[in-house]
Amino acid sequence: MKLTTRHAGRRLVASASILAVMGVAPGSPLVARAAAQEQAPGKGETVRPEVGTPLQAAQALIREKKYREALAKIREAENAKDKTPYEIYVIDRMRGVAAASAGDTAVAVRSFEAAIASGRLPPPDQLATMEAVASLYYQAKDYPRTITWASRYLKEGGTSAQMRVLLGQAYYLNNNYGQAAKELSAEIQTDEKAGRTPPKDLLDLLASCYVKQKDTPGVVATLAKLVTYYPKREYWIDLLRYTETRPGFAPRLMLDAYRLRFALGLLDTDTQYVEMAQLAVQAGFPDEAKRVLDKGFAGGVLGTGAEAGRHQRLRDLVAKNVADDQKTLLHDEPAAAAAKDGTGLVNLGFAYVSRGEADKGIDLMEKGIRKGGMKYPDDATLHLGIACLMGRRRDKAIQVWKSVQGTDGTADLARLWIIHATSSS
Repeated sequence: MKLTTRHAGRRLVASASILAVMGVAPGSPLVARAAAQEQAPGKGETVRPEVGTPLQAAQALIREKKYREALAKIREAENAKDKTPYEIYVIDRMRGVAAASAGDTAVAVRSFEAAIASGRLPPPDQLATMEAVASLYYQAKDYPRTITWASRYLKEGGTSAQMRVLLGQAYYLNNNYGQAAKELSAEIQTDEKAGRTPPKDLLDLLASCYVKQKDTPGVVATLAKLVTYYPKREYWIDLLRYTETRPGFAPRLMLDAYRLRFALGLLDTDTQYVEMAQLAVQAGFPDEAKRVLDKGFAGGVLGTGAEAGRHQRLRDLVAKNVADDQKTLLHDEPAAAAAKDGTGLVNLGFAYVSRGEADKGIDLMEKGIRKGGMKYPDDATLHLGIACLMGRRRDKAIQVWKSVQGTDGTADLARLWIIHATSSS
């Protein structure tokens, strides 16, 4: 998945809904008012028969979806002599409706803009017409004018969520990615505060904004929302890639990143399986390495092809390490307990969890963390959370991960583990 290309400029506001956006669908009161010889509220203005009669005919044609014929009738009204400002205003509104329906964007926006400029539109209709103008300019790919009208709509009190999205899209397509991100983020936050799930397209587009700006923290934060609400495999792959390659991510945490990939089912190649197994052996967890290799062989990723012999040799080595570990594990506990810091107890506890003895392992890890004195205490807490999840203590795992504060990647991984644990419950 490439966020920079797949979701750029996807339309979220349908072009066929201009009349609905304005509240002027054929036969609506607004069209009727524009066609009838009514008085303008508070002004005592009327439409003369030579103007009103063709407009009434135009309204009937609009109801029948004969928009070109309606425009011809409106031109008859335009040809009336000595039109009053009110008659011009009514004609502009009716022409805008017909032209928008006919797909004549240029005539529609010119007509609606004239109606707005007249100052005669009631406030609700004024906002609805601005919304229609912004949408029409967007359809015409005139993004600067889309921005102008959508911004004016929101400034004057418009509350349509679609308009803020449209504004964000227009900024994006006008290459103003920073402002686009600002508008899209505001709408996403509104959804989240209201307890609604933000639309996937908004999150996709926001992620693309940050990609365009090379804003890695922004990309990571948005991908985290995507995997929270839409836990697709592709999003997780992108999120882990960005997390692992962002500045400051400690290389020693690669095994932990692999652990999350493994839990998510994201190990795809023999290289990934082999590398994770080797890292686990080097860290002193042969049972973990065995579990990884067993899955690789069972899935047909390992044990086939040109590297099959190498895979089997690694499997044999890991099996020997598992047997040796079984013999020495109990003897390691007194030495770990007597050590000045808790590193040995934490590692020993994780080894027990890896071989399926979760209760004993978690107890040792907690003792090690309480003992303290470790070079990387956040690593130990991160591992305790993983151990708790492996031991089917999900709520405790989440609580533990929330306490991880490291800026070297440990807190990032802890947050991702929380998302995984929450979404898989």
